[in-house]
Amino acid sequence: MMKKSVLAFLPWYPVLGLLLIVTLFDQVIAPPSFAQTTVKEETASEEAALFARETPPALPENISQAADLIIALANGEVTLIDLSAPMAVPEGIVETKDVEYGNVNGRPLLLDLYQPRERSGKLPGIILIHGGGWSGGQRSDYKYYCVRFPLMGYVVATVSYRFVGEAPFPACVEDVKCAVRWMRANADKYGIDPDAIAAIGGSAGGHLAMMLGYSSGVAELEGTGGHTEFSSAVQAVVNLYGPTDITLKEFHDNKTLLAFFGGKHFDEVPDQYRLASPITHLKQEAPPTLIIHGTDDDTVPVSQADLLAARLKELGCPHEYLRLQGYPHTLDIAVETNRHVRWHIYHFLDKYLKR
Repeated sequence: MMKKSVLAFLPWYPVLGLLLIVTLFDQVIAPPSFAQTTVKEETASEEAALFARETPPALPENISQAADLIIALANGEVTLIDLSAPMAVPEGIVETKDVEYGNVNGRPLLLDLYQPRERSGKLPGIILIHGGGWSGGQRSDYKYYCVRFPLMGYVVATVSYRFVGEAPFPACVEDVKCAVRWMRANADKYGIDPDAIAAIGGSAGGHLAMMLGYSSGVAELEGTGGHTEFSSAVQAVVNLYGPTDITLKEFHDNKTLLAFFGGKHFDEVPDQYRLASPITHLKQEAPPTLIIHGTDDDTVPVSQADLLAARLKELGCPHEYLRLQGYPHTLDIAVETNRHVRWHIYHFLDKYLKR
């Protein structure tokens, strides 16, 4: 059975369910295959080879809608990453778990840190923020990235934050801002360049990554978790299928967002909805942004990414937009798409963080 961590990828469940039903009653389509998650020592050279490509790895052909992925899964063209399986850490990476990056009224805030074992000088830092509707998921959901990004010369922290069941907005924003401040406060200790930190997140994590990028200096979002003498600004943002403007009417009756705001509807606290929308805070000084979104996303519509890209273009902010035709929410749970996405992330971060 798949463990709870895989529940962060619910949009793939209808695909898996249909495949399994057809398998049981028709025996025509095989159950979906899952990737081997043991990380080989060759991973370092594989990642280097991925980055060295002039173009990204090809995606499965003939994907124009999410239903096409059912066929691709059945044909073995798509393999899913099994997050429930143990994931080894390569010898070239030092893993430090359960690091306290902040504390709110006695409640510790934790992260896991991944560093290259060998380095030359200070390296850019990455804050990874998992998704889960601000109410679930876990920082280990991004371990697939954690055991790869350091091999490319980054110090990576995957963070936990308070969920809405414990504390509604702006608690989660305050927490991830504290994580950035912690990274900056400990830059010398861990060999991090404090002027080269990126925020990467998916879904709710993408929203929080954008809030880090665009709401720098907004005092009411900083919180008191710790290291308040340091800046929470980041120098690059990677937004994977995160919501950008939650003031729109289509979100007003969304149960996830109602919980996010402590049960309050937009009509009751419109200012809070605006404050929590990344697009509200966009200005010309916004850091470079990489947007990655699938056109068949039923959780966060691709129109949210379209709005963001249009606004960034209007302001003249550096940005790149990877709009994947036919792909659903959590599109990077597929091995093939993940490699494609990593190629874009590596080149984006190399361009804007490595000097």
